[in-house]
Amino acid sequence: MRRSLKGALLWMMPLGVLSACGGAPDAAGAEDALSERAQSLISAPPVPASGNIADSMLYVGTVAVGGAQQDGASAQPGYYGYRVQVQAGSQLKLEVTHLGSSMYLDTGLFLYGPKDANGSYGDTVLAQDDDSGYGQLSKVGLVTLPQDGEYLAVVGFINGGGKQFRLQVDCVGGACLPNPQPAPTGHALTLVQSPITAGLQSALDAGNIVREDNISHLTAFDFAWTYSGETTLDTAAAAILARGQYRGYLNDPAPLVLTYAQLETSMYWQFRPLHPAILATYGNGTENVQVKRYYREFSTGPNGDNWRTLNVILFPQSYKVVVYEQTAHEI
Repeated sequence: MRRSLKGALLWMMPLGVLSACGGAPDAAGAEDALSERAQSLISAPPVPASGNIADSMLYVGTVAVGGAQQDGASAQPGYYGYRVQVQAGSQLKLEVTHLGSSMYLDTGLFLYGPKDANGSYGDTVLAQDDDSGYGQLSKVGLVTLPQDGEYLAVVGFINGGGKQFRLQVDCVGGACLPNPQPAPTGHALTLVQSPITAGLQSALDAGNIVREDNISHLTAFDFAWTYSGETTLDTAAAAILARGQYRGYLNDPAPLVLTYAQLETSMYWQFRPLHPAILATYGNGTENVQVKRYYREFSTGPNGDNWRTLNVILFPQSYKVVVYEQTAHEI
């Protein structure tokens, strides 16, 4: 009890007082622990001149889907890469786990690939996380990989001296699941937002500077699919409309169902370069991509009329829902 009380008092006293009364040794240990817990964001590995991110690794090993790999981090900050063989359409969770990882270790987690014919994983980050795991450990809860091949999972660290970490890769949905069952009636989707690619963002930005009164937004989501078959467009649309920012479209009495080809004609001309780019980015080349379109209009006062269109785009075999929203308003 006395030790606990002393510890509590030490935390409450200024550092100068601690030094004067001989409390500095205990406080120093606490400060060391705090400094390790206050590390900064771990950035993606630097892109090497070769363009192959594997060339930025201090070490490259292998981990299987459903398995784990434990290693000791180097004393200097750096990155370890792990080859992962993936079946097309697999959905994975990657995590630097609490089990097998040292206290106060700060990690970053990144995924690249698949490896091309020249042996390069490229330099495009497919998924990343800093501190979503236990403490300052990293976890990518869901990533969908439409192409098969070898990917590179990368663990970064900045305070690794003398510490261990354990990387685990699990199948959480899609093609890697054994013997999935049909989806139950009334199933719902849980959406996980994913960043859009730099190419799509560039095309979107280019369209948004053309006219002040025409602005579009693009958002992408993954959904874990643990069943056989495919989800439906209505189920995907319901998951989108359940999100607060889209609930205004619930008042559309007659939303339209479109083919993906039909979507292009309803897009403002300056945003039409997005049409083939979205398909190339998220589609697997064979799936039936479907669109449900909602419309709303409202006024914020004199000369304040707004017209908005929400397009919910379902990629049923790639387990993606993409939302393309375009707006127009009076000026």
